[in-house]
Amino acid sequence: MSNTQFLDQDPFALNQHATNKHSRRRFLGYAGAAAGIAVLASSCDKDDDNNMDDAVDVGSGDTGVLNYAYALEQLEAAFYTQVAASASFGTIFNAGEQALLKDIRDHEIAHREFFKAALSTSAIASLEVNFSAVNFSSRASILATAKAFEDLGVSAYNGAGNILTNGDFLVLAGKIVSVEARHAAYIRDLITNGTFADSTDANGMDMAMAPKEVVAIANAYLKTKVSANNLA
Repeated sequence: MSNTQFLDQDPFALNQHATNKHSRRRFLGYAGAAAGIAVLASSCDKDDDNNMDDAVDVGSGDTGVLNYAYALEQLEAAFYTQVAASASFGTIFNAGEQALLKDIRDHEIAHREFFKAALSTSAIASLEVNFSAVNFSSRASILATAKAFEDLGVSAYNGAGNILTNGDFLVLAGKIVSVEARHAAYIRDLITNGTFADSTDANGMDMAMAPKEVVAIANAYLKTKVSANNLA
């Protein structure tokens, strides 16, 4: 399928297809986005310049934005999958927390699979992750990383919306970023109860980051480096 064919498809039909494949449980509140990104940014200098000559370019235009989102959803899905599969998962999180963290995992997998199906032959390859900096036996390490990933995801969607030219894709991005924001809110409350909306700006708005900034941070957790140099 060519890029043109892909962009001619009805994104709402694609969305419905993905939704039918993956159950979505209800989730909580409203959230902001921000500070945890520093956790990721602080480790970028060590790794983000490795193998950039072989980086996977997400492309340009609407297809580039969707591949950019697909890359980030791959990262998040892989992280929560590893969290839920870790030997310590059942001891460092109570039953209710385990259920909601698995909900988040399922959301991220659903997002990943949605973008993969929507992009079809225009999709970038599956990315290999690097979570060597995360201690999956530590509740604090898992939650700090989860908070940073969720904040990064919200900032990424907010920062890429103005690149999209297809209004239907913009609507879909809004539907996904609202879910990511609820994830961020819940993770915040797991760290410190009542802090679910403590990261908005003075106008009560979430952060936005440009694709190049987001990719530079995400690459610290990817063996397969990603480039967003053609997204502007």
